[in-house]
Amino acid sequence: MELGKLGVWTSARALGEARPDEAAVVAEELGYGVFWLGGSPRLSALRSVLAATERIVAATGIVNIWAYEPAQLDAEYADLEAEFPGRVLVGIGVGHPEATSAYVRPLTAMTAFLESLSIPVERRCVAALAPRMLALSKERSRGAIPYFVPVAHTASARAALGIGPLLAPELAVVVDEDGERGRAVAREYAGLYLGLRNYTSNLLRHGFDEEDVAGGGSDRLIDEIVPHGGAGLVAAAVRAHLDAGADHVAVQVLGEPGVPARGWAAVARELR
Repeated sequence: MELGKLGVWTSARALGEARPDEAAVVAEELGYGVFWLGGSPRLSALRSVLAATERIVAATGIVNIWAYEPAQLDAEYADLEAEFPGRVLVGIGVGHPEATSAYVRPLTAMTAFLESLSIPVERRCVAALAPRMLALSKERSRGAIPYFVPVAHTASARAALGIGPLLAPELAVVVDEDGERGRAVAREYAGLYLGLRNYTSNLLRHGFDEEDVAGGGSDRLIDEIVPHGGAGLVAAAVRAHLDAGADHVAVQVLGEPGVPARGWAAVARELR
């Protein structure tokens, strides 16, 4: 399964009235390698994406282990793989303690979940930020799919994973030449994640301090975590993650209602 260096990341919530299958068709036409469906969907939600496209890999970002039994996920994967062979990548994660009442001993729970799965190791990946979860992603899956991370985390994760395992960070961006407007969109998006301790703890390990993560995020933090500006600036931010060791970057374009075709196209042109 070839992922390419670029994918797109979106969710049903972000797409609004547009459908994921409509978005996936646009992404495939623009040459992206993976369509990442976020928002903790069921794996079966990828069926419409796969049916509407011909080659793009469809991936979850992420299925939540607290919402599944391993046998359920195995069955959903087997159904999709039988119909669309070689095009399904299962992103798996533990979510956040603020959002999941069942959240207890996440590393132990993820280890047990992965050990119980029949999905081939090379067809699953783990939402990993901290060192022990990164190590688990290397041992029990194709690799790591970090979210809301700076370039310093990408470099650190590559050092931890070594050569070989997948490292595919998500990168939210705003393609807008108006700097203040772009930063406002970026800050609004970042507000949710700056209220989740998994993310803030990770930022504090990688070059930011308490002042950066407080009060909606410092300009320095917002500008790095959610790059905003013209397509050239956004493309440079993507390249920075690739240069730091990412194999693939999942680009999440913000600030464009519905299918963000304009932003996806602008980024793709810059990175061809």
